[in-house]
Amino acid sequence: VHARGQVAHVDLPVELWEEHREKLLRRLAGRLSHDVRIWSVAEAPEGFNARFSAIWRRYAYRVTDNPGGVDPLLRGHVLWHDWALDMDAMNEAATALVGEHDFAAYCKKREGATTIRTLQELRWERRPDGILEATVKADAFCHNMVRSLVGALLFVGDGHRPVEWPGKVLAAGVRDSAVHVVRPHGLTLEEVGYPADDQLAARNKEARNKRSLPGSGGCC
Repeated sequence: VHARGQVAHVDLPVELWEEHREKLLRRLAGRLSHDVRIWSVAEAPEGFNARFSAIWRRYAYRVTDNPGGVDPLLRGHVLWHDWALDMDAMNEAATALVGEHDFAAYCKKREGATTIRTLQELRWERRPDGILEATVKADAFCHNMVRSLVGALLFVGDGHRPVEWPGKVLAAGVRDSAVHVVRPHGLTLEEVGYPADDQLAARNKEARNKRSLPGSGGCC
């Protein structure tokens, strides 16, 4: 899995930050492994938490159905699917998955963690170079969720499953062995969204509450 728009926070003594802020990017570049780079550093607003203050995350998953396979220069970022894909069918199937749902059927469940998420966007487009790119945006994701959703939609795209199948799997609410978790290298975290500065602390607190669906009897 790759990340182009990851955000992190760290607590530093004020005097250390003031002394080293101008040199920090260059020093980090010299210390970090070559596959990790920090593009900017800034003092965070009061109440900011890189994980819990976020209101959405946007991922991309890239696939090619080119009979000849993946361009070798892209092999670490694009999955090869050895069947022709019907993008329109995949987008039609995706509509049943958008919204607030319990995504237990598409997540690797973790003890004490909810699988309720709000999927804000799930769509496919074919780029000029022929690569199919899925945009997947949600308030948060549970483990393996994006890769499972992509796997289900690829089965629709190549004709192995009907358009209605991903929605029926979601409604069943349990892991389906037929849902294939695609390989991680096609997945990239592209961007993380945050509210206005004066709402960061409230969002930080809200995101820590365990969610339940309306009418399910949950408390929060």
